[in-house]
Amino acid sequence: MINGIDLKQAVISGANNIARSRTSVDELNIFPVPDGDTGTNMSMTMSAAARDLEELDTTLAGEVARRTAAAMLRGARGNSGVILSLLFRGFSQTVEGLDELSGENLAEALARGVDAAYKAVMKPTEGTILTVARVAAEQGKEAAAVNDDAVYVWSAICKGAAEALEQTPELLPVLKKAGVVDAGGKGLCLILDGMLSVFKDGVMIEAKKDVQEKEQETAEFFRNAAAEFDHDIRFTYCTEFIVGRDPACKKDPAELRSYLEGIGDCVVVVDDEEIIKTHVHTENPGNALQKALEFGQLLMVKVENMKEQHRRAAEENEKAKKAAEKKKLAPVDPDGEIGFVAVAAGDGLTSLFQDLGCTHVVSGGQTMNPSTEDICAAVMATPAKTVVVLPNNKNIIMAAEQAIPLVTDRTVIVLPTRTVPQGLSAMLAYDPDGSIESNLETMKDAYANVSTGQVTFAARDSEFGGHKIREGEILGLENGKLTYIERDPVQAAVRLTRSMAKHGTSFITLIYGQDITDAQAEEAYNRIKARVSDDIEITLVNGGQPVYYFLISVE
Repeated sequence: MINGIDLKQAVISGANNIARSRTSVDELNIFPVPDGDTGTNMSMTMSAAARDLEELDTTLAGEVARRTAAAMLRGARGNSGVILSLLFRGFSQTVEGLDELSGENLAEALARGVDAAYKAVMKPTEGTILTVARVAAEQGKEAAAVNDDAVYVWSAICKGAAEALEQTPELLPVLKKAGVVDAGGKGLCLILDGMLSVFKDGVMIEAKKDVQEKEQETAEFFRNAAAEFDHDIRFTYCTEFIVGRDPACKKDPAELRSYLEGIGDCVVVVDDEEIIKTHVHTENPGNALQKALEFGQLLMVKVENMKEQHRRAAEENEKAKKAAEKKKLAPVDPDGEIGFVAVAAGDGLTSLFQDLGCTHVVSGGQTMNPSTEDICAAVMATPAKTVVVLPNNKNIIMAAEQAIPLVTDRTVIVLPTRTVPQGLSAMLAYDPDGSIESNLETMKDAYANVSTGQVTFAARDSEFGGHKIREGEILGLENGKLTYIERDPVQAAVRLTRSMAKHGTSFITLIYGQDITDAQAEEAYNRIKARVSDDIEITLVNGGQPVYYFLISVE
C-alpha cells in the first residue's frame, strides 16, 4: 500500500526526474522552429506541485493527490503541461478520501486521468503523450487483476508507458521520419519512473544541477558572501575567485584563508577535494591571486570596485522593485460588463493590445508559455463580469481554458486565437456598443479570416516537409506551414507576404520584432509595397516580439 508520505515523495521524485532531462525532452521536438519546450513545460508544471508539497505534512494519500492536482492545474504550461495536470486531476478524484492506495487504486486512478485528458483534447492524436498514458493505464489494470500490490502495478504502468513510447514513431510518420519518439510521452515516462523509484526502492531522485544552475549557485555564493559584510566596507576591491586544486599540492586551504585575512577583510573560503571558492575585500587583489596560484589553477576570477558594485546593486534593486510593482496584479471587483485579457510578448504588442481595449496583457508566447495561474491572475485583475481571453498561440489555448473553472466570481470565455495577428484582428472587430453575444460572433468571424505569416529561425538542423534545414537559417511559415527557407529575414518577409497576398486581400500588417532594426523594417515595408496591389493597405508596426523577426497579418 502507498501512503501519503510515499506519494508526496514520489511526486517530488517524478518532478526531479523530468527536470534532470527537460533539455533532452525539448530536443525531441521535430519542428525546426524555436518552440521545443515540451520538457520545460512539463517540468515547470510538475515543479509547481513539488513546491506545494514541500510544506505539506500528512500521511493521507488522498490529500496529497488533491494538493498535487490543484497545484498542477494552476501551474500548467503548454499543451503537454495541461494534459499532465488533467492526468493527475483524474487521479486525484479517484483516490479522494483514501488514506492508502492499493495497486487497484493506482490503476483505476490513472485510467480516470487518461479519460479526462482524452475528453479535454478536441482531436486526440495517437502516437503522443495520450497514447503513452492510455497504454500505461491499460497495463496497470491488467496487472492489478493479477496482483493488488502497489509496486507490482506501478512497475507494470511504467513498463507499459515505455513500450508505448517506443511505438509512437509507428503511429506518427513525422516522428518516424525524424527518428525520434514523442516528446510528451518521453516526459511522462520520466515522471512515472521517478515515482517508481520511491514506491519500489524508497529512493527519491534528486534534481541534477546543470551547468547554468552551477554557475548560478557560484554567483549566489559570492553574492551572499558580499552581502554578509555590506555593513563594514574598509577596502576598495571585492575579489572573488575559484581555484582548481592541484592534486600534488598538500597545502591546507586554511593557509590561504590566513594570508587573505592579513591583507583584507570579509574573507570567505570554502573548499572540497576539487576546488576552493574564495571571497575577500582588499586593496591588493593581485597579491591575493598570486597566493591562490600556490594551490592550483585559477578557474574563475572577478575583481570589482566596491563603490561601483554597490551603486549598481542599488540601481538594479530599485529597477527590480519597480518592475515587480508594475507586474503585480491585484484582484478587483467585477464591476463592468466585459473585459479582455491577451497573451503576447514584446512592448510594442503589449501596448497595441492595451490600446485596442485589453485590460491586461500576460507576457508569453512561443517558447515562453504562461501558466494557468498567470492567466487567472490577469482575469481576476480585470474589472468585468465577463472576461474574454485571447491566448494568441496554439500551445496556450488549453492552459487558458483551464482557467475557466478556477474563476468563480465572473465568466471567463476563451476565444481560441492561435496567433497574434488573429488576436489583433479579433480586438479590432470589437464594438463597445454591441452585446457580448454579437461581439463574440463578430470577433470569431474576424480572426477566422486572418492568414498569419511568421518569419523566424531554425533552432536545429533537421529535415521537415521535404526541406533540408540548417540551424540558423531563416524560415518563412504561412499559417504554420513551412513555405520558404532564406538567409535574410527581410527577404523571407517579402517573399512570404507576396505569396500570401491573394486576390481580394485588403489589409496587410507587418509586425517586426526585437531583432529587426527600424531600417530593416522600412526596407521590408517598401519592398512589399512595391510588389503588391496599390489597393492593399499596408501597416508597419514595431511589436518588439522575441523569436519572430516578423509577424505578418493578411486579411
